Amino acid sequence: MWSQLIDFVLQQERAIELAAAFLLGTGSWGIVSTTIRAYRLRSRRGRTPPPEAETATPSHEAPAGGEEAPAHPAPFAPEVPAADEVLAPDLSALVQDEAFEPDSPAREITPGGPPLAGQKRSWVTRLRDGLSRSSGSIGEGFAAILTKRKLDASMLDDLEDVLIRADLGVATAARIAKAIGQGRYDKDAGVEEVKAVLAEEIERALTPYARPLEIDTGKKPFVILVAGVNGSGKTTTIGKLAARFSSNGHSVLLAAGDTFRAAAIEQLRIWGERVGCPVIAREQGGDASALAFDAIKEARQRSAGVMLMDTAGRLQNRAELMGELKKIIRVMKKVDPGAPHAVLLVLDATVGQNAISQVEIFRRVAGVTGLVMTKLDGTARGGILVAIAEKFQLPVHFIGVGEGANDLEAFEAHDFARAIAGLEA
Repeated sequence: MWSQLIDFVLQQERAIELAAAFLLGTGSWGIVSTTIRAYRLRSRRGRTPPPEAETATPSHEAPAGGEEAPAHPAPFAPEVPAADEVLAPDLSALVQDEAFEPDSPAREITPGGPPLAGQKRSWVTRLRDGLSRSSGSIGEGFAAILTKRKLDASMLDDLEDVLIRADLGVATAARIAKAIGQGRYDKDAGVEEVKAVLAEEIERALTPYARPLEIDTGKKPFVILVAGVNGSGKTTTIGKLAARFSSNGHSVLLAAGDTFRAAAIEQLRIWGERVGCPVIAREQGGDASALAFDAIKEARQRSAGVMLMDTAGRLQNRAELMGELKKIIRVMKKVDPGAPHAVLLVLDATVGQNAISQVEIFRRVAGVTGLVMTKLDGTARGGILVAIAEKFQLPVHFIGVGEGANDLEAFEAHDFARAIAGLEA
């Protein structure tokens, strides 16, 4: 049966992705991917694939992909991977910007993963686990450099390179390398000792920017505009913030300003139902600035303490889309000259240095007042937060290390510094 299927796939290459989409649901991807790869490679050499390929043990591992996959996958892109590529199932093409299925909201709003030993894990533990890719990369780099020979200039240069690869930034990496060398030059230096210096320097750099988002109760509503590029996690972040503010006693109103995505509107409605706060929305494709106008007026009528407004994801290099963001702010000021009272930029840590250009543009266009960094658990370059904070001197209000409702917390410089260095808090 498998041979017939593979023959068909090889003759009709465009059917590979459709077959993969089906087989992912049956747990048979391991057999097919292994066999296809063997057929392709060997057919180029004029040989027949070995019989073992057809009797491979089925793999029941979860498919690789983004942070979450839609409940009902969309068709794969028609382009077929090259023969020399590993044919593991790549679901990144399926995951649209914060893809959301209304009939399965649990993926968006429940804490990620079961509690350890039946107990809820502390935030510090989740943060350390979430930053394990970054801390692991740095720790492995340090261990490879700090051999038995004494610390010298060459080793300090290598340590600096490790920090630059973690996206801490050139200036920060140079400063930390200098701090490591002070009092230790031409002496033995252990990995844990160097990690401790790293944590101290990162904490010192970030402490001025670790500021909570303060809600001015004298402003009703306190309007928070949330912006960011596609896929940064804006809508999910808004839902988590709504839950946080509500639990702190604030009455919250949500405005579904991402009018380009029906899923975003529905996602915000689900969050509103769960948190118990009203959601102002319009039909897909509506005018987001008009929605902002109506939402502020509605928030006033309801005496809401906080209004959180979502916006459509937009690339920082698209002038016309950034112009729409400017329009939203102009219209808000017609209702309330002080609005928005806070403009939060949500950044995806996995994009690395590209986040710097995002901050530059959004800060100029929208007057960003603070940052939220998400997906720190999905990258080995979590140091980008340090580089951004030092470069722009903007407050870092919240960070996220997972998809769960409890995986977004107020930013603490000490906890972050210890976690990214791979040290206990």
